[in-house]
Amino acid sequence: MRDRRPFSLKDLALINKDESFNFREFKFAQTMIFAINEINKNPEMLSGVRLGYKIYDNCGTMDILRAALALVSGLKEDVGDVGCTDTEAVQAILGHSGSSPTIAFSQIVGRFHIPVISHFATCACLSNRREYPTFFRTIPSDYYQSKALAKLVRHFGWTWVGAVAVDNEYGLNGIMAFIQAAEEYGVCIEYSEAFSSSDPPHVVQRIIETIKQSTSKVIMAFMSHREIKIIASELYKQNITGLQWIGSDAWITDSSLTDSEGHTILVGSIGFTVGKAKIPGLEEHLRQLHPSQFPNSQFVKDFWEEVFDCSLNETVNTQRQPCSGLESLQTVKSQFTDVSELRFTNNVYKSVFAVAHALHHIIKCDDDNKEPFSNRSCFDPKHIQPWQTLQNLNRVNFTTVDGERVYFDSNGDSPARYELVNLQITERGNVEGETVGIYDSSFPNDHQFIMNNIPVVWANGLLEKVPVSVCSNKCLPGTYKVLQKGKPMCCHDCVPCPAGEITNLTESLQCFKCPPEYWSNNQRDACIPKPDSSSWRH
Repeated sequence: MRDRRPFSLKDLALINKDESFNFREFKFAQTMIFAINEINKNPEMLSGVRLGYKIYDNCGTMDILRAALALVSGLKEDVGDVGCTDTEAVQAILGHSGSSPTIAFSQIVGRFHIPVISHFATCACLSNRREYPTFFRTIPSDYYQSKALAKLVRHFGWTWVGAVAVDNEYGLNGIMAFIQAAEEYGVCIEYSEAFSSSDPPHVVQRIIETIKQSTSKVIMAFMSHREIKIIASELYKQNITGLQWIGSDAWITDSSLTDSEGHTILVGSIGFTVGKAKIPGLEEHLRQLHPSQFPNSQFVKDFWEEVFDCSLNETVNTQRQPCSGLESLQTVKSQFTDVSELRFTNNVYKSVFAVAHALHHIIKCDDDNKEPFSNRSCFDPKHIQPWQTLQNLNRVNFTTVDGERVYFDSNGDSPARYELVNLQITERGNVEGETVGIYDSSFPNDHQFIMNNIPVVWANGLLEKVPVSVCSNKCLPGTYKVLQKGKPMCCHDCVPCPAGEITNLTESLQCFKCPPEYWSNNQRDACIPKPDSSSWRH
């Protein structure tokens, strides 16, 4: 190793090639680089040890697994950047954004005691320490999101709800947890459907027909931006409006919704997402990006050509004019350079710093980081092993520059703090999330969900008040509930009390007989004295 003793902090920042270019994933990768640079410049961290990285921009389960295996095998030639050519042991893997890919490689990586830290994989299944012993995340588990969503539904009195999910671990586990939590609050699910963006058109059409024929006005959608765009587009084509959507965090604030057909269908949607944050210096880092900084990166070349609609000399793209060399991000307005809504990007930033703090614990050599069975009092910083980083991630507890406390519980989960956002149309015609409430699992149970006083847009903006979604209206005094045969418990008929019986309760399950000298009134909600029979004889 060189005197500056570099480590390799390799990263999985994976792009979905099915889209023209995934600006979100590229921004995640650049945020990771920015965080590493910040740490390497900080004289108070790591005592001169520098972090390096390797970014894999693969997609597809098999390519992701190959990338993970390359990381655990310690191939020297795969180690990239800042002079990390002499180290073999990767200290941590950051990623993936999706739950399914993360599930696929985390079990394999876990056998090598290498920590995996995700900024976006929310499946509650990943909290299973037996299956994923080295997994951590800087985003709350869907276990908490599902509970928060169930409380949201209860808060607005929606007892009759439809459910649609993406057909993978994220969607199926998330919607199942939501249904379970919602039913505990007395909410009934009219239907539950699942599909994938790769399914044939008739599968989507079947779900659209289910929505059209249903009586529930509220739909819980546990899916990604890809699936919700498909649903919204079909509903738009068939002019199906007035539905109240509840969105999971994977799509509720996705900026690409504005560019999709039928995005107006989603105006008024509400859902929970992680809070906004500020990262000082990140915008400057993003705007200074230039292909000359990464001459061997196809990831950067693809990004540059997409933003400026030109072709770099090294590419074979002949449909675009050559880049002039004067292109600059300094004045470009794009999703990539926009730092006003740093939510999941902040999770990437926190992930890098979490690993750095774990390494710092080892290097500063406190009582928990002394080498056993050796004359040396501390571990050699040049030969830190991933299992040590793993051990110290459990001890991480620090506060970001934005004042957010970062730590992990025994399952590797982060504290559950969400903002409730409402999708509204801005003056520029974009769909953006307006924060209208918060949820914090650390608060007492009755105070975890709090609405603020900001006006909410409902159901495509067609309603001025909270929509109603019930299978049956409440039974008023004078009637009692009779469950409808073969229907959920939320569906009932309201039957008038028979003569001589009354109930003055709402949602009564039975009527009560009046005393012998009393009779029921016409409304069947009170007993009144019977007429004096002697008066009839006079």
